[in-house]
Amino acid sequence: MSTGHLAQARYGKDKVRVFRIVREGKTHHVVEYNVCALLEGNIDTSYTQADNSVVVATDSVKNITYYLAKTSPHILNPERFALHLGTFLVSKYAHIHKAFVTVEKLRWQRIEVDGTPHPHSFVRDGDDKRIVEVEIDGTQGKDKLVGKVTSGITDLLVLKSTGSAFEGFVRDEFTTLVEVNDRIFSTSVDLKYVFDPIPVSLKLFSDKPLPGTPGGDKAVYAAGKPPAEGKDVPAPSEGSAWDGDKIAEDARKVTLEVFAVDESASVQATLYKMAQQILSSHKHLQSVSYSLPNKHYVPVDMKYLGIENLKP
Repeated sequence: MSTGHLAQARYGKDKVRVFRIVREGKTHHVVEYNVCALLEGNIDTSYTQADNSVVVATDSVKNITYYLAKTSPHILNPERFALHLGTFLVSKYAHIHKAFVTVEKLRWQRIEVDGTPHPHSFVRDGDDKRIVEVEIDGTQGKDKLVGKVTSGITDLLVLKSTGSAFEGFVRDEFTTLVEVNDRIFSTSVDLKYVFDPIPVSLKLFSDKPLPGTPGGDKAVYAAGKPPAEGKDVPAPSEGSAWDGDKIAEDARKVTLEVFAVDESASVQATLYKMAQQILSSHKHLQSVSYSLPNKHYVPVDMKYLGIENLKP
């Protein structure tokens, strides 16, 4: 009987909670993230030979996440922070060739007082979250790192009370669904869009540090040495993953506006219009995908009481 073999190995730290306050005088900025960071590389012997000498402890991965949450100039931007964290991990450890970082950003919006956003008070105005998935690929060499970014939205719950129909679908012996020309349309939006890859190195992240930080990656290490900064890479193009905040704002706006104004013939037709509009507006996006599962609100048939309740 043939023995099995290790086909792939990836490990790391999940559910690292990050909350960061960036103070600019009396104005505060806050972000809250849930972070997952996974590593790939020459780690097979940790599985096949119980060799822990190749293991970067998951506790270290967590501590690096906290270190960069404090020192990175890009902490307020989830795409840039995820790229920074992944680049740091691959640059720091010679035997690690890939890092996979997922950042889930929770909503915090400023509370308005007399029409003015408050400088340090916030409200969670929705359960939807921004999702960023980053792969840092160093398989072609530490001086040729590539960042691959997929971003999006999840759990964006929407509803419209009219402007939606579903008619003309296949009818056969298994069909019980009644055609409707006016119905409630509600769904929980999951959106993903894939950016063109960009070259990265730690030099890309060496902007001026945020106020109150010890100086980015040039901070003094308690032990060991900082990772090599790598070579200069071209500045990311406008509209690339580097501009994740702008793209996210526009993608959310398009999603909500198309949902609201489209006279929807079906869920499929509406999501296609959303995706086409986002793609046509952003040249550095490779693809856009939506998942719009129906959240049904079914009217109650009250004919037995002599009441018509099935028509608007």
